Amino acid sequence: MLLLAIESSCDETAAAVVRDGREVLSNLIASQTDVHAIYGGVVPELASRRHLEVINPLVEEALMVAGVSKLQLDGVVATRGPGLIGALLVGLSYAKAFAYASNIPLIGVHHIEGHILAIQLEKHVAYPFLAVAVSGGHTHLFRVDGIGQYLLLGRTVDDAAGEAFDKVAKMLGLGYPGGPIIDKLAQQSDDGGIVFPRPLLKKDNLNFSFSGMKTAVLNYLNRLDAEPDKRQVGQISAAFQTAAVDVITQKALRAAKGEGLNRIVVAGGVACNSGLRRRFAELADANGLEIYFPAPILCADNAAMLTVAGDHYLQQGYRSSLALNAVSSWPLEQAGVF
Repeated sequence: MLLLAIESSCDETAAAVVRDGREVLSNLIASQTDVHAIYGGVVPELASRRHLEVINPLVEEALMVAGVSKLQLDGVVATRGPGLIGALLVGLSYAKAFAYASNIPLIGVHHIEGHILAIQLEKHVAYPFLAVAVSGGHTHLFRVDGIGQYLLLGRTVDDAAGEAFDKVAKMLGLGYPGGPIIDKLAQQSDDGGIVFPRPLLKKDNLNFSFSGMKTAVLNYLNRLDAEPDKRQVGQISAAFQTAAVDVITQKALRAAKGEGLNRIVVAGGVACNSGLRRRFAELADANGLEIYFPAPILCADNAAMLTVAGDHYLQQGYRSSLALNAVSSWPLEQAGVF
């Protein structure tokens, strides 16, 4: 089964062609970083307009790279939600029109579902496993018993991890996107003895909070007599990253033990963070766990990740109506309900 996939939930326009939900023939991403960098974050209206500009040529290029014609496609998969509603509407509307014109079925897929199943494009990870979804918009823990079988164990009660990284970077004058910049600085510096709080770490629940951690950085900066120099910026970056990584990994370890799971899949944009990968590897060795990270391109918002679930649902005979609408908020537990 050959599927065209389209992703436009935030500020990346993506198109891919994948065979049988496993073999990636093309996976292209049109970044909007330059559009939003001057604002220090994503501007929804600008993101939607950029999606409109690039989506058609990007799909044509994805088909060309894959060596596939429109007539060979068996279905179209697109992100239905969650995300920025204007951005989602561009991708989903295009996918619906493409499916209608080509007389092939459509499947609307959950954005987080795509992320946590992306690892299956590279290697088979047996179910059940714990999924740690960490990105600019999400920080969730799920028990995954199969495609369409998700149990929410914990989530952020305020900012997502990636959002906190970007906001701290903005405080430090590091530019956008801030996560990769903080990660690079943290690799080059020690924390200088700075310790930021680990909100909710000692609570029995598996929820996260990054707003207080971000505020602690702001308060630290306000207490300085002058603007932080290069050395101090590196130390603050290292201390913040250490605190964020500590909370994510410790909560994930607690969830895995509580559910009796020895496989953990870490997915989403923040899964590219070197400190997070290193700490999870240490925990795996110490606790006899299997830790899986997708390749960086599959951690970022991309279209190929949607086809693991999309192929499965189509094979099961499910179809999305052409009246399907985008949704900005959508619990993962409701994904796979057609």
